[in-house]
Amino acid sequence: MVSMRRNDPRLYDELAGEWWRPGGGFELLHWLAAARAELVPPASAPGQVLLDAGCGGGLLAPHVRALGYRHVGVDLRVSGLVRAAERGVAPIAGDVTALPLADDSVDVVVAGEILEHVTDLRGTVAELCRVLRPGGRVVLDTVNDNAVSRFLTVTLGERLGVAPIGVHDPALFVTPERLRAEFGRHGVRLAVRGVRPSLPGMVRWLALRREPAGRPLGRMVPTFSTAVLYQGAGRKEVLV
Repeated sequence: MVSMRRNDPRLYDELAGEWWRPGGGFELLHWLAAARAELVPPASAPGQVLLDAGCGGGLLAPHVRALGYRHVGVDLRVSGLVRAAERGVAPIAGDVTALPLADDSVDVVVAGEILEHVTDLRGTVAELCRVLRPGGRVVLDTVNDNAVSRFLTVTLGERLGVAPIGVHDPALFVTPERLRAEFGRHGVRLAVRGVRPSLPGMVRWLALRREPAGRPLGRMVPTFSTAVLYQGAGRKEVLV
């Protein structure tokens, strides 16, 4: 692998084979995608659009397929978009800080494990809210900004292989308070809750490093603490 700085988007080209490899380096992202999808309501009308911002390899696709949305994925890296398209995602090459979509054109915005990677958080949140129609839903998950999350996600996580080396820059991690404030600027009141990997699943993954056929190794479960990983959900206000 070519030497790169932390959080360099080109890392995902090097790791492209991991998106759908059972028990691979993105295993936890599969668990997070399943937990994220649980917060997405079914489409209320035909033709509604779900935007998967920073969709990567399309890990959300199998979990939202039955919800009735047109699943659109935006990502910087073509290597991930190719894999997302194979799973039925409509791929768009683009930057979440300048989404190539019209105002009020999306019914649900999903931002999974992307907000801790952007260098312009305020601009990114503004774009997510710009394309979301009034009354539309936001669903997200990300990494908190504190010493515990930095240690578990970067120091220990990379050492154990829980996270691929170099994909996170802890300087970009974001607190729930800051995220609530940024979304609040655009009329989205965000509710947050903590999530964590199931302990038996983590043990199986670290021990096996592969996924038994047809059976996931683990899942994300809600927790009272937002200290490391947390989810957010909110609705864009309707102005009258």
